[in-house]
Amino acid sequence: MQLDLSGRHALVCGASQGIGRASAIELAELGATVTLLSRSPGPLEELAGRLPRPRGQEHRWQAVDMLETTRLQGVVTDLAAASPVHILVNNSGGPPGGPAHTADPAAFEAAFRQHLIAGQAMVQALLPGMRQAGYGRIVNVISTSVKEPIPNLGVSNTVRAAVAAWAKTLAGELAADGITVNNVLPGYTRTGRLDSLLGTQAKNSGRSENDIANDLMATIPARRFGEPAEVAAVIAFLCTPAAAYVNGVSIAVDGGRTRALS
Repeated sequence: MQLDLSGRHALVCGASQGIGRASAIELAELGATVTLLSRSPGPLEELAGRLPRPRGQEHRWQAVDMLETTRLQGVVTDLAAASPVHILVNNSGGPPGGPAHTADPAAFEAAFRQHLIAGQAMVQALLPGMRQAGYGRIVNVISTSVKEPIPNLGVSNTVRAAVAAWAKTLAGELAADGITVNNVLPGYTRTGRLDSLLGTQAKNSGRSENDIANDLMATIPARRFGEPAEVAAVIAFLCTPAAAYVNGVSIAVDGGRTRALS
């Protein structure tokens, strides 16, 4: 199975922690040169210095906010001009929780800008290099909510579904250029995002975070939360030559929690 990413340049968003950080490590281990992107320069610089270098790669980092669309597109355009990017892991933190009907319209606008508009800006900046190489992998890290909406995550459910539809559309448009577009849908995974959701639910319910966590794990056939590295392994596979015929799909990595067939 061809998993070697030597000579490929990967841009990993949200790389300062969680699934983004784990994805950067996996891609680097497969031989890719990785550019790390998030808002936090300190963790990015630290991670860039620690990433594996099995092929002697020189990893890079860039601090930018996904909400700053114009600056983001400029940064990514400059990156691609210096070294064409073949792999995009489109990943960023989820919107705050709460019902859809009480959410401020501005919350929906910010979420669309952070997730869908940012993705569009980056894809447009990276497409020339992918097309020239005849090789492109776009992986969006979204949520199992695109299959089954999650209670009390109204804004997130809405924007994640929009990203999934955008990705499915792109998959059909770009396949002939050797570019695949897929979505990975993490279930409950041990990240700062999960910690935040547990804390919010505990505060609102008066129950302990441990009790709420146990209730959530009881809904998962595997009876545990996932680890970032387990999600990252699926992301990394989708970026390899071995996954060239996997396109336009949304893959749940959730221990079997999602009941939907498609």
